[in-house]
Amino acid sequence: MTASLLRSIQAWLRRHPLRAALAALLTLALLLDQCFPPPIPRDEPGLVVVAEDGSPLRSWPSADGVWRYPVTPEQVSPLYLQALLNYEDRWFYRHPGVNPVALLRAAVQWVRHGHIVSGGSTLTMQVARLIDPPGRSIPGKLRQILRALQLEARLSKQEILTLYLNHAPMGGIVEGVEMASRMYLGKPSAHLTHAEAALLVVLPQAPSRLRPDRAASRAQLARDKVLLRMAELEIWDPVTVTDARLERVGANPLRPQWLAPLAAERLRQQGRKQRNTGKLAVLRSTLNPEMQSTLERMLLDRIEQLPPKVSMAAIVMESDSLAIRAYAGSADFSDGKRFNHVDMVRGVRSPGSTLKPFLYALALDEGLIHSESLLADAPQSFAGYEPGNFQANFSGPVSVSEALQRSLNVPAVDLLDRLGPQRFASQLRSGGLRLRLPAGGDPNLSIILGGAGSTLEDLVGAYRALATKGLAGVPRLSPEAPRSENRIMSEGAAFIVRDILESGGHPDRPFVEDGGRRIAWKTGTSFGFRDAWALGVSGHYTIGVWIGRPDGTPNPGFFGANVAAPLLHDIVSALPAGTPPPRAKPANVGTAQICWPLGTAVDATPAELCPHKRTAWTLNGAIPPTLPDRASERSLRETIWLDPASGLRSTPFCTRAAIQREIAHWPTYLEPWISADELARLNPAWLPDCPHNEANTGSLKLQGIARDAQIRPSPGKNVAQIDLRAAGGTGTLYWLLDGKLLRAAAADQGQRIELRENGEHNVTVMDAQGHYASARFMVKGF
Repeated sequence: MTASLLRSIQAWLRRHPLRAALAALLTLALLLDQCFPPPIPRDEPGLVVVAEDGSPLRSWPSADGVWRYPVTPEQVSPLYLQALLNYEDRWFYRHPGVNPVALLRAAVQWVRHGHIVSGGSTLTMQVARLIDPPGRSIPGKLRQILRALQLEARLSKQEILTLYLNHAPMGGIVEGVEMASRMYLGKPSAHLTHAEAALLVVLPQAPSRLRPDRAASRAQLARDKVLLRMAELEIWDPVTVTDARLERVGANPLRPQWLAPLAAERLRQQGRKQRNTGKLAVLRSTLNPEMQSTLERMLLDRIEQLPPKVSMAAIVMESDSLAIRAYAGSADFSDGKRFNHVDMVRGVRSPGSTLKPFLYALALDEGLIHSESLLADAPQSFAGYEPGNFQANFSGPVSVSEALQRSLNVPAVDLLDRLGPQRFASQLRSGGLRLRLPAGGDPNLSIILGGAGSTLEDLVGAYRALATKGLAGVPRLSPEAPRSENRIMSEGAAFIVRDILESGGHPDRPFVEDGGRRIAWKTGTSFGFRDAWALGVSGHYTIGVWIGRPDGTPNPGFFGANVAAPLLHDIVSALPAGTPPPRAKPANVGTAQICWPLGTAVDATPAELCPHKRTAWTLNGAIPPTLPDRASERSLRETIWLDPASGLRSTPFCTRAAIQREIAHWPTYLEPWISADELARLNPAWLPDCPHNEANTGSLKLQGIARDAQIRPSPGKNVAQIDLRAAGGTGTLYWLLDGKLLRAAAADQGQRIELRENGEHNVTVMDAQGHYASARFMVKGF
């Protein structure tokens, strides 16, 4: 059977020698093609991070060190494709990789003139030369032709064109039309003009000699040849070509144009696995290029106003989608002295007072306070922890709204002590805001003033709750990132806290949507002026700003209100205008008239116990009374007896016909700020010789000045000097002048006061138990 088959084949070969030869050649060609395949480059474009609209933000070179941005023919301007195919290879879609007519014409011209007059290479042959440089010789040309035939056999015309678009030499280490368009023209290749398209078509013919950044005049002459050729072929009309020739060629020196470099670097780190798999290395971000450019320009405009080595970071997040639209991790990526490569969006720093809104929200949800609950901004000691205010003074009685809006420290610590720092930290953690504590450390009262670490990114995600009914979220830098939300406060608490931060928390002046740029914002300053913060929500966005030195060095005089807040407001002003999202008061948020000092509802409080009325936001109908007095076990609402003849306070043992009456106390720590007349009206003095427990004021005496004294400067001096001492009291004494803390000192130390202007003043000394003594005096004689 085998012998018979061989004889049949031999007979066929004798009858068809030409076919046999052709079959042998084809077999040899296929064998050689398989043994020596064309080195088609793997798609290794380097890495490109793009904005939400696809425009590049930052790119990294490929493994061979070339700047290349991959595109397909569909992504390139039709003008460029028209010029390329008609100028370089009109028969591209018809020939098999080689144009015999063009090759013959080029050969004849070469023989006749002794040099190359016109090239005979097709686009396919140019691609073959790019992927496998053959050398300038006849064998090299033959090799190029063979490679072109191989490419045509293996790839489609679109694939061959794509290889050219991405690998054509454009000068230096730039390859491909897209990267050349970005680097030389500052625009994507999808938006080329006629003149720009012609320039990029001719550039690969002599990329070193025709670079527009080095040889603009030569590049312009070469470009005009393309334009004239397009007119000759009647592809472009003469008027269009004439106008195009008027455009001057020029380009800035080659350098990468970067936006959001640290955000791009972050995505690059996250996308390394994708790059290693050989997939197209284009990473898409959520960033908006216009908003990003505006943010970076704002930071650069402030550089000269900052001390050396101070940096800035800011992010703008779309509240609803959690998409980060602008991201600046450092002030100036080109300034190494300002720690340009340190991404402070993710840097863990002390958040200062920025956590206070979440504390008040938790207290609202727990029914502990309403928006006008009475708090004590006065010197206090919490098991040895003695916080002060940023301005080193105290305001006495303040509401929750005032304490939050003015970022007062003592009321916040007082509230945290009642709720528990461990519970507060757990609430933040469940809402997605994790506090970083020292190794082995537990949350304590200092966390509300910045005694734990956080990041700008985490804080922005948490503040987003004020705009989204109490839901915090994880900011998304990539559209593929999962959407993660956690409840950090109730919808009602979010509404009340936002209203306080936005408009002061006045239910009697309800929010009216007027289309303006309204912002609910909060600042923070860490200990030692190391970090200045400002965070807020406005319209559709949540914004965060950090300013400081990444190495943690203090910057005296730099605090949130004077450096971070102005930048925050400028960013908000630059955000895209649009209709603010609808806001409605939740059903469980109401208003109520309440009384100070008791904190109870006006309609449930006798008029004589309600000297001050306020309108408060309430949550779930709760109207909690004023928090218990820390310095006394007495109730703020007390039943007493009065002597009917004198109206003074008595007891049934002192006065048989004593009249029973209810009175309201101010919390002990607040009494120094309450007028003597009001204290006497609310709490009458005792009947002489009637035994009673000594009041808090009785255990501390102020020596060195009498009530209503008149003080004059010493003869010949321009200063009035008063030397004071305190008798009684325990532990640390706090000396205050007109509510401003002068100092905290031991009980056996005195206090000197020096004044240089006329006026009325009040001096107070207070101990940690709430005992106090005060005196009002007048300075005259200046």
